[in-house]
Amino acid sequence: MSAMELFWAAPPVTRTITAATVALSLSVYMGLLDYRRIIFWWPWVFQIMPQLWRLFSSFLLTGPKLGMIMDPYFLYTYGGSLETESPRFNQPGDFFTYVAFLWAVILLTNGLLLPGVTFLQSLLLGFAYTYSQDNPNRQVTFFIITFQVKWLPYAMLAMTFVMANPTAALHQATGLLAAHLYDFLTRIWPEHGHGRNLIQTPSFVKRWFGADQPAPRSRGYGTAMPGRPQAQQSGSTSVGGQSSGTSFGGASQAWARRGPGQRLGGD
Repeated sequence: MSAMELFWAAPPVTRTITAATVALSLSVYMGLLDYRRIIFWWPWVFQIMPQLWRLFSSFLLTGPKLGMIMDPYFLYTYGGSLETESPRFNQPGDFFTYVAFLWAVILLTNGLLLPGVTFLQSLLLGFAYTYSQDNPNRQVTFFIITFQVKWLPYAMLAMTFVMANPTAALHQATGLLAAHLYDFLTRIWPEHGHGRNLIQTPSFVKRWFGADQPAPRSRGYGTAMPGRPQAQQSGSTSVGGQSSGTSFGGASQAWARRGPGQRLGGD
């Protein structure tokens, strides 16, 4: 497949983020756009004339040189795999909600508490962490080393620690924190704490992604067919509940009204 075919074959959220990242980063590194216009700095965001685009553009700047190639690659690979294959995101808009949750937590921790100015590395680490939770025993090659993917997020952190500095690794780790918090609120707490899933995809987001016009969706394990509501029909049979038709309980009552009957072969 050509590069354009690979791009259009990607799922919509990953495709949009990757395209925006490449376009914005190229504009910055080619000198067409001043990076100071896109980074996050809260006094500029929340001034009298708020520069709200920084809430989004700060997630779309790659690292220089090799980062221009590797960052979009990781974004496309792990984001696309999660969006199409992860059992966490079965309903339309679920992956979008996941990305929005990571975005919010990274902004609060990396942007306001530390504070950081660009957040793509944090988002990539969040994707890698969730991917590693879904595929812990899959083999992955990180640069020249092959290991189980469950170690990938920590290898990425170690690489940042060595190649950049401890502060950069601390900023990047906010993505792991955001992804783990999502995992806790949507899986660990419901399964082990007997609570409910605390992050639900809003109805309007589901409609954005076609929930009102369901169609078969390609998944990593096959094709997911949309559910079809069961029509209530007269004469239908229900087990363990009531229906508008004849149930097993109603059938037994009907037979009881027929009397004892006669033994076959009797006189």
